[in-house]
Amino acid sequence: MAATIGSDVLVTWLRLADAAIAERADELTELDAAIGDADHGTNMRRGMAAVVEAVDAGGPGGADALLKKAGMTLVSTVGGAAGPLYGTFLLRMGGALKDVGAIGSTSLADAVEAGVGGLVARGKAAEGEKTMLDAWYPALRALRGHPEDIVAATRAAADAAASGRDATEPMIATKGRASYLGERSAGHIDPGAASTAIIVDALARAVAGETA
Repeated sequence: MAATIGSDVLVTWLRLADAAIAERADELTELDAAIGDADHGTNMRRGMAAVVEAVDAGGPGGADALLKKAGMTLVSTVGGAAGPLYGTFLLRMGGALKDVGAIGSTSLADAVEAGVGGLVARGKAAEGEKTMLDAWYPALRALRGHPEDIVAATRAAADAAASGRDATEPMIATKGRASYLGERSAGHIDPGAASTAIIVDALARAVAGETA
């Protein structure tokens, strides 16, 4: 049972997320073509590649600096809503981990909660409106359910995010580009929830010891 992780695991997370997003970019774009601008996969692939390039360039260590650099990179390189949203998430997450050395399940959950708060503030959305929040909120609740075991917590979060992603399919979107479709948005998985599930799964794999 792993109790804590360091910033090196967060680097692995970003690398694994980059690889997974690249592998599934076409799938994300296909989802976005149904209810959005058909660019989510392309934008996320470009953004995550830029994040890994920024991380490789080095700089100040620590979780705070790492995630803030990743967040600023996404804001500056990803078009549409995804860059500002995911960028804000990572910026807020990094801020919550300032001065946190060893990251335990509770401190990680606190950081994710701060990130989710950034999504709410930036997107003016709530759970149940067919957005990425419908994957992030279940993930956060699952993280909170395992305060002593960060491996179990992140795996539970990944499973919950996947379930949240699937639960967006019958929803009618009331926020974002998909909301323009009204009832026609039902029957399609939200692309932001889908990319969230990919990213949370990458976190679980990094925490479990998988290498990029």
